[in-house]
Amino acid sequence: MHFGIVAGEASGDMLAAGLIAEIKKIHPDATFEGIAGPLMIEQGCKVLHPLEKLSVFGLVEVLKDLPELLAIRKDVRKHFIANPPDVFIGIDAPDFNFSLEEQLKQQGIKVAHYVAPTVWAWREYRVHKVKRAVDLLLCIFPFEEKYFAKFDMPAVYVGHPLAESIPFEIDQKKAREKLGLSKVENLVAILPGSRKSEVAMLGDAFLETAHICLQSHPRLHFVVPMATQKTRMIFEKQLAKHPELPITLVDGQSDVVLAACDVTLMASGTATLEALLYKRPMVIAYKVSGLTYWLVKTLKLMKISSFAMANLIAGKKIAPEFIQHDVVPKKMAKVVMNYLDNPEERRGLQIAFLEIHFKMRQNSSEKAAKAVLDLLELPLSQNA
Repeated sequence: MHFGIVAGEASGDMLAAGLIAEIKKIHPDATFEGIAGPLMIEQGCKVLHPLEKLSVFGLVEVLKDLPELLAIRKDVRKHFIANPPDVFIGIDAPDFNFSLEEQLKQQGIKVAHYVAPTVWAWREYRVHKVKRAVDLLLCIFPFEEKYFAKFDMPAVYVGHPLAESIPFEIDQKKAREKLGLSKVENLVAILPGSRKSEVAMLGDAFLETAHICLQSHPRLHFVVPMATQKTRMIFEKQLAKHPELPITLVDGQSDVVLAACDVTLMASGTATLEALLYKRPMVIAYKVSGLTYWLVKTLKLMKISSFAMANLIAGKKIAPEFIQHDVVPKKMAKVVMNYLDNPEERRGLQIAFLEIHFKMRQNSSEKAAKAVLDLLELPLSQNA
């Protein structure tokens, strides 16, 4: 069997890798190719283009990369029309994937999409394009299955594989030892995002927040996992303005960093789900260009009050959010310090996070693999 697959960022790489591994358990000779990250490559996925080429966000920010993105999509489309896969699987990256998926579906190729677009949150009109583009949606939020049923769209709730891979109990001591930070008393993790544009937007504000926290908590230490070398270069330039900060940069290892820290200051994204599953209090920020934000507000494209994945999953605000003009270091520092000064509040949050973690255990990659194979009406084993 031959599968086409496209992931657009680090979280998609993780989802795709889990899906590939489960399909290969059932059909070991299955082949995969497409736009892939390192985890997908480890699972044997052939790379047509590297994943990082798609890691752009914002309505306006994407414009400067648009010619290259369109050229990549055209190339991928031509490749899969010439070499049709049994199924094409788009992993998130809706603005890139749905047009590609619609064109491939028109060629008679079966299409599945993993991580339903948040049409229930903003730009609901996109649901009609999704319906034209895909044969199956794999949903990570439990309420999405019922939502898409209103539009007669086949959708399956599979949960999120992070809930399987992250243990219920976290060994903070072991994680700190792994980072060489076992002697640190209070550790704050800073996660400025996996995209260059996120780090550029949030890095300075996060470092200024750290500076304010350090003034009243002089024994604090900070740790920052860098998603790529390019994001690290941007952040190091920002960090050069703050030589006073006791800070450790690590390549990748966001999982170890979240296990090790007491509190995290982070960009909105899948990392907020990761922080929830590691039971770490978080302060979440989201910032885009002024024009992007103006368009979203003016055109009333946003339908929900929360933007963080952790809060959406919880169904309530379990983590404070700071958006656009509200991304103010003094405000964020106040919340970070409140968490540090109130261990009872932290423990209360950890209990709430644990309850959510229990509910999210769905054997996600296995369920997603079964749903994709069901789409082809294939047997669940080669001997079936």
